[in-house]
Amino acid sequence: MKSTAAKSNNGNSAAELISTIGYILAVSYPVLALSTGVRAIYQLLNPATTYYFPPAMSGVAALCYLVATIGFAYRRKWSWWLSVAVLGLETSLTLIIGIWSFVDPAFIGHTVWRHFGADYGYFPFFQPILGLVWLIWPETLRQYGFRGTGRADADGTD
Repeated sequence: MKSTAAKSNNGNSAAELISTIGYILAVSYPVLALSTGVRAIYQLLNPATTYYFPPAMSGVAALCYLVATIGFAYRRKWSWWLSVAVLGLETSLTLIIGIWSFVDPAFIGHTVWRHFGADYGYFPFFQPILGLVWLIWPETLRQYGFRGTGRADADGTD
């Protein structure tokens, strides 16, 4: 049987990890929004581009990253719901386009989500999953106003 101190330390470790994930998301999402947005604009304006599906998907990815960034920046209930919806969409599109890029690579072309984000170090694959974990973490829910800050609420007796 673990002591109370050991349980407390495990809880703090998890909280610290989730907090760190929040900081990573706060930096990585704007960077990814900028990089994928520039990629989409470059592909769309490139005279050699004759097939517009890949740059359109890169543009959709950039928009998802930008909206998620806004959702992370404002600690309001509406922004939490916005972030959850966008991250769910982003996860779905990453999986769909990622799988499709192996089945029909010529159709998918070079998009951000091709091969589950291989061109971006797989950040497009694991980043929305980390975002969803961070958003449903109890402390994050409190920050967005979904739970009170009293001791009774922390025990789940509220």
